[in-house]
Amino acid sequence: MRDLPVRFSGPDATFAARLVLTAAVTAVASVPFALALVLVESRWPPLHRLDRAAAEWLHEAALGHPGWVRVLGVLTDFVWDPVTLRLLVALLALWLLTRRAWRLAAWASVTAVAGALTGVLVKVLVERARPRLPDPVAHAPGYSFPSGHAMTAVTSCAVLLLVLLPLVPRAWRPLAWAFAVVSAVGVGYTRVALGVHWVSDVVGGWLLGLAVVTATTLVFEAWRADTGRRRTTVTREGLEPELSTAAPEPPLDVRDVPDGRDVRDVRASSAEGR
Repeated sequence: MRDLPVRFSGPDATFAARLVLTAAVTAVASVPFALALVLVESRWPPLHRLDRAAAEWLHEAALGHPGWVRVLGVLTDFVWDPVTLRLLVALLALWLLTRRAWRLAAWASVTAVAGALTGVLVKVLVERARPRLPDPVAHAPGYSFPSGHAMTAVTSCAVLLLVLLPLVPRAWRPLAWAFAVVSAVGVGYTRVALGVHWVSDVVGGWLLGLAVVTATTLVFEAWRADTGRRRTTVTREGLEPELSTAAPEPPLDVRDVPDGRDVRDVRASSAEGR
């Protein structure tokens, strides 16, 4: 084992195990949450009335503004389409690999995949029908709860934001957050306005997306602590602030660590030497 790089043992092995385990636990834990939410939606009259009222009001508005419907269609089918957003995350992961940011690329990939799988799993288990409106202006296949568009928007925007935030000038970071929030909210609006989702579908997608991102982010922060890196304020600095100055350091080989010393001590000594 002495010839293996640190990224395959020690803190990195713990990081990988935590990342996979947390993603799996989040997926399983989301199922009863989603089922409970659907039961509340189907039996609690105030929420049922909200879903129905919002769907009917937005449907009437859509019928009266065909040009606006076309704009919403372009936004939901191209700009904010799950395929587009996942492609952006994939390109981001590839770019991180060129920067030798192995763990950050793993976090981005696992977060996106875990979000997609969790959404599909809950849809199949809940089997909620989509809204049926007179003279529909749009159609969508599959089940309704949770909204896959809304969930993908949350996970993808969070991944892009938390990875790229260190590269954004500090004064512009609130705008980056605003853009991410507007995108997630905008996706939800388009799905309800086009009559292919209930309001509660969109809220469910947002909540599940946030659960996945929170879980994997906690794992990444735990890995940073295990390797002796300082804790960060994720909402202000992103997941890995070091990305703004240089590529993350190459993994330190175990054979370079003297017996009896911790890898974190060697990293700290190296940092002080610079």
